[in-house]
Amino acid sequence: MIDSLGGTPDVRQVPEPEVRDGDVFLRVRAAAINPVDLSISRGGFYRGDPELPYVPGSEGVGELDGQLVYFEVAGGFEGRTGSLAELVAVPRESFLPLPDSIQPPLALGLGIAGLAAWLGLEWTGKLQPGERVLVLGASGPVGQVGVQAAKLLGAGRVVAAARSEAGLARARELGADATVSCAETGDLTARFREAAEGEFDVVLDPLWGAPGAAALASLKAFGRHVQIGQSAGAEASVPSAVIRGRSRRILGHTNFLVPQEDRTAAYRKMVEHAVAGELTVDYEVLPLERVAEAWQRQASSPGRKLVLTP
Repeated sequence: MIDSLGGTPDVRQVPEPEVRDGDVFLRVRAAAINPVDLSISRGGFYRGDPELPYVPGSEGVGELDGQLVYFEVAGGFEGRTGSLAELVAVPRESFLPLPDSIQPPLALGLGIAGLAAWLGLEWTGKLQPGERVLVLGASGPVGQVGVQAAKLLGAGRVVAAARSEAGLARARELGADATVSCAETGDLTARFREAAEGEFDVVLDPLWGAPGAAALASLKAFGRHVQIGQSAGAEASVPSAVIRGRSRRILGHTNFLVPQEDRTAAYRKMVEHAVAGELTVDYEVLPLERVAEAWQRQASSPGRKLVLTP
């Protein structure tokens, strides 16, 4: 439960969630913490402030009649209890049955974070076979899925960029053709172009800030910069000529505005790849009692999906 904006959640007893018409009642088996959950808790989120006090959490894996399902819920909005709870009530259209062969933590890694990467490339970025892709923030769950998704969607060359050397090594294991360290000084745009062996068609950007600006300048004419987050800064300084001089496009992406049928199709496709051993996400499972610790670790970009179990 969170009592005030900017607060850290604690564990306590709360009333059972209200079940409305069209809802189903789920027992939560696992729930994830996402950057969006922290953003909501701080206030000023573009969907508005949460209704205090509230149980946070935007996604989870629950059980319904013995069947595991992936679900999303607007924790803190519309009087909804979030996924970081033992019980939730969610609209029937907001969950999907899961195959027995996928582990709940991996199913969560393909959820909000995975969809941001997959849909960012496929639905918003319109990635075409053979194109060159730069994935920023490649050490985190979004970036990990982004590297693999780009390959699965037919990219010709995929470059992963991050500050963490361990994260860059992991990106190479996941299929990146080249990597670029964002921790080094010097001309980052030049290093991006060198790794691309030219210029990029698409950038997947969960960082913004200085790395986002450098990546934008590494796009070819009419290239698409898909902006999905601001982990490196809410603002970026970009000269006008960088955009208009080569007709580069900045495309904002949020999962919230993707039609439900497209989100469902993308999630099912990712689950199929995961079951086939073609798509994975690094994760760590902790008990719900350690939610405050997990919350603080998420704020420091842990480089893996943090999953809590009741």
